[in-house]
Amino acid sequence: MTDLVAKTLRGLDEQLPGQVSTPGSYRYPKATAIWPKRVGNMPRAVVHCFTPRDVQLSIRAARDCYLPLSVRGGGHDWMGRALCDGLVIDLSGMTSVLVDANSQTASISGGARAADLVAVTDQLKLAAVTGSVGAVGITGLTLGGGYGPLIARFGLALDNLAGAEVVLADGRIVVADSDNEPELFWALRGGGGNFGVVTKMRHRLHSMPLVRSGLLFYPFSEAKAVFERCAEIAAFAPESLTAQIGCVVGADGAPMAFVWPTWCGSASEGEKRVTPFLKLGTLLAGTLDMKSYGSSLTAFDPYLVNGQRVFMETCWLLALEATSIDALIQSMEKTVSPGCAIFTHEFRGAASRVPIEATAFGLRRDHVLIEILATFVDRSDLAEEERHRQWIQTALNAFATVALPGGYPQFLASADRVRVANSYGPNAERLIAAKSHYDPDNVFFSAIPLPSAGLLKSKEPRTTKQKPQPFG
Repeated sequence: MTDLVAKTLRGLDEQLPGQVSTPGSYRYPKATAIWPKRVGNMPRAVVHCFTPRDVQLSIRAARDCYLPLSVRGGGHDWMGRALCDGLVIDLSGMTSVLVDANSQTASISGGARAADLVAVTDQLKLAAVTGSVGAVGITGLTLGGGYGPLIARFGLALDNLAGAEVVLADGRIVVADSDNEPELFWALRGGGGNFGVVTKMRHRLHSMPLVRSGLLFYPFSEAKAVFERCAEIAAFAPESLTAQIGCVVGADGAPMAFVWPTWCGSASEGEKRVTPFLKLGTLLAGTLDMKSYGSSLTAFDPYLVNGQRVFMETCWLLALEATSIDALIQSMEKTVSPGCAIFTHEFRGAASRVPIEATAFGLRRDHVLIEILATFVDRSDLAEEERHRQWIQTALNAFATVALPGGYPQFLASADRVRVANSYGPNAERLIAAKSHYDPDNVFFSAIPLPSAGLLKSKEPRTTKQKPQPFG
């Protein structure tokens, strides 16, 4: 097996000279430095891909020598799914963004991050639907869902996907959109990278000269009142207004409440709409300013540091109300380090109006996404690791009485099979069928979890005793 792997990787290096990084090579450390830090065996090789052909050759190599395969786009995933202990297809060099201002669409390469995208669209006073931070890979975000500050007005990121170029497990390069490979196009929008490697996407853009936004901090002692007043504003808010709330730990080691409103409607109405957020309590810091959409996505960048360990949990709530607010506050009272935080994301408006069967995404009703995060520096301290793991689980349990079944698949672990199945709702069976059709050998096993994964031929890559399928 070792000889086969070595021979195959040498052959791949000859086909793609200078594009294969192995442990000890100068590009390998940067290629494997992601958020968060990987734990466990590191990749045997990272292939720096720049074309669909590069991806084809990489998939073939992994299949020929039975290596696990993963795909790195932005490399931002709490489970570290971008890296496996086999071969990594690294798209991070594919960052091209081409905008057609007339049709208001963008052609986005598979490794582009939100920051790469907004750097282009901001100049044209356009915006794509993204997540909440610029560091996130736009492809991975889109394929799994894509909650963000424009969600109520324009839907999820995946609702704005118009087409994708995909390299399949058998090596074929296909275009998936409403006219070509429609079932693949359906599955990509919510099923993640389980069906192939997306090397290019086409996204719809929206006119967006400026937004009014900012990160506001309030005393933790006032968190309950601040969040309740936020919920009251949200209940009557137009779709051009969203507000993300939560708690983080401040520089003094004590928790703080934060509110992050974003107004994406007319400039003349913006100040009136966001001013109430400045009066939720005793404002400690923050302003609400007019800025480009891209600038608004930098608020949380300081919290995303490569090299940290991360635990994450999630749940869906029907709404942010008294019980869930109490659960959030009580959990933050018991934080075990400055790296503990809880965030919310809204889901309403345009996102809720999409029919459940239109995409693979499994929950199309108004709700609130809870994101529970614990980050810490890895010092091989098992006690510290266990403290953070226990805090995450305790915080999740605090929401148990009000949580909906399932959760956001981007934040779920593959082992959490019951919640994964519930996450896709009535789309679960159709997703399984799509997976069986487009990736019958489960080559892309490292992507976000799909429902009933045990029904697939193999949860892990094939062994040497299994004959590989013909590669087209």
